[in-house]
Amino acid sequence: MADVAPDDLSVTGEVVALCRELIRIDTSNYGTDEGPGERKAAEYVAGLLDEVGIAAEVIETAPGRANVVARWGGTGSTNGRTDALLLHGHLDVVPAAAEDWQIHPFSGEVQDGYVWGRGAVDMKDFDAMLLSVVRARQLSGRVPERPVVLCFTADEEAGGHQGAEVLIRDHREWFEGCTEAVGEVGGFSTTVRGQRLYLIEAAEKGMAWMRLTARGRAGHGSMINHDNAVTRLAAAVARIGAHDWPVRLTPTMKTLLATVADIAGTEATPENAQALVEEFGGAARMLGAVLRNSTNPTMLDAGYKVNVIPTEATAHVDGRFLPGFEDEFFATLAELTGEGIEIDYLSKQPPWEMPYDGPLVDAMTRSLLAEDPGAIVAPYLMSGGTDAKHFTKLGMRSYGFAPLRLPEDLDFTALFHGVDERVPVDALEFGARVMDRFLGEI
Repeated sequence: MADVAPDDLSVTGEVVALCRELIRIDTSNYGTDEGPGERKAAEYVAGLLDEVGIAAEVIETAPGRANVVARWGGTGSTNGRTDALLLHGHLDVVPAAAEDWQIHPFSGEVQDGYVWGRGAVDMKDFDAMLLSVVRARQLSGRVPERPVVLCFTADEEAGGHQGAEVLIRDHREWFEGCTEAVGEVGGFSTTVRGQRLYLIEAAEKGMAWMRLTARGRAGHGSMINHDNAVTRLAAAVARIGAHDWPVRLTPTMKTLLATVADIAGTEATPENAQALVEEFGGAARMLGAVLRNSTNPTMLDAGYKVNVIPTEATAHVDGRFLPGFEDEFFATLAELTGEGIEIDYLSKQPPWEMPYDGPLVDAMTRSLLAEDPGAIVAPYLMSGGTDAKHFTKLGMRSYGFAPLRLPEDLDFTALFHGVDERVPVDALEFGARVMDRFLGEI
């Protein structure tokens, strides 16, 4: 099953091997019924857990779309706590075109100190960390007294509709007693003015994937037509794409910017928020997106012949909105779209934001600083979406914590869904050590 004998496991002993093996299992998610699905990866993960005596169940939500759930720990209570903690990761990845990569995206090769392949950072690295630590702890008898639910999901890359969404709707019994959840994307390091800073996800933008449809009167392309669906749609798409959304700071980003301002020797204000985000270098690509709502047109479709005015034109827009600013987002969107255009939501997920305090946050912070004493730990707001959007619907207090200590010159955020995705070997081992400490404190 695994490359390391079960009786010879340490928390870092097989994390690289597991990450490589998971990458080699192609779980590309095209957002349709096409693709290999997650079944093979789910069976592999379930086998790893079963091998060390943790009973796992594979739940298929559609042909080939598979999730893994298991209960672990719960032998007593830590600090009087008997409520459960959910640890979750997803098994699917976005597609990759091999011809664009230096190394084949499903090879799991180790080169130049990195594990290469699709999913290396999103998020088979965390799956491997979690499995490595859980297996080692189980075999050494270091089982947490607090109940833990382990969950590896399908379909996260397409909104979780065949994964976490189905699990919380049709298999809710697995999450009974879960009050807190930990998953992606957080705990990774970035460097600001020579100071290493670890970012824990404490909030997430909402998601509005939408299809805009304009209808008009068909006709000959040579004639006057004031009811042209393409014209109407194009004008709406241009307005939506060009809109300059104002800066809006949530509590999470106020905390993060105040931390960066302290490092930079200044004060954080809405006016200098963008300048402070630029201190993060490559990570500003992601963090700059959480200072405001956003609407990015991504697809256009209309017509079938150059001299025929079609009756219908469609566009797709990726909308993301900040916690607490939903009403502003949708009201502005309606204004920008204008009359005569229908909006259908392909995926509409709420934002969430958690208080950055409490025992779980303290445990994450201590586990990071124990491995990197000179670092700073702070919260951040995630621009993309994760399965936490579904699990928070059950009232869980959720955070993103997949710890990685990264080289200062690595443009980490560019690797998410990017070409030549890879993760440092020593970062994987660091993450496993941090997760081991974290599970010792929960």
